[in-house]
Amino acid sequence: MIVVTRLNNSQFAINPDLIERINANPDTTLVMVDGAKYIITETMDEAIDKIARYRARVIALTQEIAAQAPPVRPLGLVSPIDPAAVHDTDTDTEGEGVTSLGPRKL
Repeated sequence: MIVVTRLNNSQFAINPDLIERINANPDTTLVMVDGAKYIITETMDEAIDKIARYRARVIALTQEIAAQAPPVRPLGLVSPIDPAAVHDTDTDTEGEGVTSLGPRKL
């Protein structure tokens, strides 16, 4: 959220992801994706700077949280199945509870 100022000097926060465009004629107007319009006292450059700072902050916080998270085992490729090591469950009479992940023999 970015904090902007109305013409009566009251401040409000707005989600910059929902801003469709910014007009400067001569007042700065935020036009939202739903068509709502807000006239603010900030200039267009100041509004764009606030949006850029907001997005940079979101990225920095994401990297900070990722750095604090416990390490995660990276994903990798699964090694191919060795047919000689596959246990044949169709003929398994001892019930060892091992399930083959290979193709089933018909």
